[in-house]
Amino acid sequence: MSGIYSSIACNLDAHILQASLPLFEQEKVEAIEWSFDTLFRFDEIPAWFTDLVTEFSNGDRLIGHGVYFSLFSGKWSSGQQEWLDKLRRLSRQFQFDHITEHFGFMTGEDFHKGAPISIPFTSGTLALGRDRLRRIQDACQCPVGLENLAFSYSIDEVRKHGTFLNELVESVNGFIILDLHNIYCQVHNFDIAFDDIIKLYPLNKVREIHISGGSWEDTQMLPGKPVRRDTHDESVPERVFELLSEVIPKCPNLKFVVLEQLGTALGDHASQAVFQSDFLRMDSIIKSSASDSPQKSAYAFAPVTGKANAIPLEDPDLYRQQVQLSHILETAASVSEAKAMLLSSDLHNTAWEVENWAPYMLETAIAIAQKWKNGFA
Repeated sequence: MSGIYSSIACNLDAHILQASLPLFEQEKVEAIEWSFDTLFRFDEIPAWFTDLVTEFSNGDRLIGHGVYFSLFSGKWSSGQQEWLDKLRRLSRQFQFDHITEHFGFMTGEDFHKGAPISIPFTSGTLALGRDRLRRIQDACQCPVGLENLAFSYSIDEVRKHGTFLNELVESVNGFIILDLHNIYCQVHNFDIAFDDIIKLYPLNKVREIHISGGSWEDTQMLPGKPVRRDTHDESVPERVFELLSEVIPKCPNLKFVVLEQLGTALGDHASQAVFQSDFLRMDSIIKSSASDSPQKSAYAFAPVTGKANAIPLEDPDLYRQQVQLSHILETAASVSEAKAMLLSSDLHNTAWEVENWAPYMLETAIAIAQKWKNGFA
């Protein structure tokens, strides 16, 4: 055993479970990551799925990954409180080794609709994120972490992301999920070298790594160079496997490496066979990298003591800007229309720096928001 667990993002999805079953039968899967807040789709949870989660929980090999909390929403919502209440109940039922969430806020008015979008990196959003992380930790009473976001509006945002994540998680003695496909997206979309990005992240705080596939999307703003999207609907690119080999020895506190893929992309035997092959490739890299990995340090991600403030922090100005941005992204018929709307909105001449957004990434943001405004498929 390498001390780094080969894991699968395993949810209540027939195709994911069909693809994973041979790996479970061979006892290759050493941990599972469960997106516990996706269960709102189901009126009833089958007993066999509860048994599966319980088995990994009892072995201290269950990690929880949130999708819908919307960490940086400027206004505290009833949906966020319900999310925390549900997490608190689940944390009494199951033993989570840690809990994580996505970076950003969810566009769309409905709590379970929209797509995660980035925010300005300011002292105000830092305070807001720290408040929310504290509440998550209060609910789960275990280590808490955040995942780096694939989408960025500008190269300046890419360069600042790792430092901002570090400042966020420090407040709860937290950690980072390093999603290597998300980094791969930024390497391509902004013509920046992997080595130049990765050195901006606090690798001593990486407790979990994600690998996945994605897709290419042509844009009118940048003909001939498609944007790389983190859509989780294809197999893992060769380059991402190479990045995994490079990064593991640099992460002294790494504990889980997780393979992610959407069930909608695993509907036939051929795609399921590729998924299994990707997992075995990932597992081989983990095992072969074990001898190169540094000795795990005494650095701990134990929850901080004390309670979060009784009243959640809010930022009315940020919330107003987020509502306007969501509306613009979900309704604009073109990039030029979106730019005109942004320049006449409350986001103009603010820390959002909408004036510096890459046009092809704004086009991509419009596509993301309009695709997911009615909820995830």
